[in-house]
Amino acid sequence: MLAPRLRAHPLSTPLHIVLVEPEIPPNTGNIARLCAATASHLHLVGKLGFRIDEQAVRRAGVDYWHLVKVQQHIDFPHFLHAFSTLSPSGNLHLFSATAPRSYLSAAFAPGDALIFGRESVGLPATLVEAHPDRTVSIPTLGAVRSLNLANAAGIALFEALRQIGALDETFMG
Repeated sequence: MLAPRLRAHPLSTPLHIVLVEPEIPPNTGNIARLCAATASHLHLVGKLGFRIDEQAVRRAGVDYWHLVKVQQHIDFPHFLHAFSTLSPSGNLHLFSATAPRSYLSAAFAPGDALIFGRESVGLPATLVEAHPDRTVSIPTLGAVRSLNLANAAGIALFEALRQIGALDETFMG
């Protein structure tokens, strides 16, 4: 039996992590594990750079995939339609390395969607241009082009959880 771990209670209205056309399987696997650990929903939008059938997931050693609520959407408009039903009061937060506003100035709420683009090019410019007031960036101190997708998702998700108080009451379990 495992030793007890520090836990927090799941949100009654979960957060949503949205990956638009992810390309690198280990990043999506890490983000799926992050979603399992935080009881967040994972949305995969558009063409994926890999397969997520049971055999491919098992071969990649992703043994927690069954703990993640995963939805696939053929494109962003289909995601928006599904999201409006799943989380009618949820807001969108688009993450782009080129946004001038820090994610620390965003006001996160239960049910919100944190949206990330492809590893190679980020979110489509048309999507960012359509939501300029909802687009934020994670500032870096060094001269790197951008953060790793899985790291960015983790930073953003835990800030959202912190802001909404999901981590305020913890217990050993």
